[in-house]
Amino acid sequence: FVHEVHPFNKAHQDAFLPLVESGLFIFIGATTETPSFEVNSALLSRATVHVLKSLGEDDLGELLTRAAALLHAPPLSDVARDRLVAYADGDARRLLNSYENLVGMAGAVAAIDEALLERSLGEQLRRYDKGGEQFYDTISALHKAVRGSDPDAALYWFVRMLDGGVDPRYAARRLVRMASEDIGLADPRALRLALDATETYERLGSPEGELALAQAVVYLAVAPKSNAVYTAYKAVRAFIKQDGTRAVPLRLRNAPTALMKDLDYGRGYRYAHDEAGGFAAGGRYWPDDIEPPRFYEPVERGLEIRIGDKLRELRRLNEAALKPS
Repeated sequence: FVHEVHPFNKAHQDAFLPLVESGLFIFIGATTETPSFEVNSALLSRATVHVLKSLGEDDLGELLTRAAALLHAPPLSDVARDRLVAYADGDARRLLNSYENLVGMAGAVAAIDEALLERSLGEQLRRYDKGGEQFYDTISALHKAVRGSDPDAALYWFVRMLDGGVDPRYAARRLVRMASEDIGLADPRALRLALDATETYERLGSPEGELALAQAVVYLAVAPKSNAVYTAYKAVRAFIKQDGTRAVPLRLRNAPTALMKDLDYGRGYRYAHDEAGGFAAGGRYWPDDIEPPRFYEPVERGLEIRIGDKLRELRRLNEAALKPS
């Protein structure tokens, strides 16, 4: 059994192949990474991939019942049981380790209640249940503080999330979304920084990696804000849902075969790189039977100021090219 197969390089993994093929060696490997990226295709093709998912609350509850019987432990109150399951967050090992410590602390008490659970877990105990109202309220507060450009408040709510036991990787995913939804092209570096912070956390773990996430929180909060791409994306989806499917004009179709060229695929298409300024003024990229709507309207903040200037210039060139001479 190879506990962490992804650190093995190609040569190491290739060494397994003759042993696996001969039947002398039964390969069982585990990885927290995507197998198609981290495991050689030759080895992967000779294996069956099983995805291990986090345990559900019912599964964790069953484990608690079994553990209680084995340990001859005092009964858990319903509240303490629910909070312990929520704290485990789908991780059986975390649940059983915490429960064993709890039972050891309980001694000869008649029952284990919430107060004893809090003394056992201390600051580690999740102070809001995952999926509960306070959980989502705290996430909402972080998002609004970032959107409102208040780095101090954003850091406060971010640390509140961590202090409450949220998985930092979940917080990282939320930061990536904020970078796209609320900052967008006003500062494209925000998305890269959020992704870099996520990768840093994956490499370092807690607590060291949490600093990279905090850095991303501050950057997102102070970055110029724009939801222009987010708004445009939603508008296009709504438009397509209502408008339906239209044919792709022949000039925009690819023509990899002689038959397609004979059918006029690609005829009339102007290659922008061959045009002055790399722009085919007057070119049309919409279906022929539609009046082109306008979805993306950059704001007057950050890089989108320059993007707006660029779009206005391109539109001026288009209008000049289409104007009757």
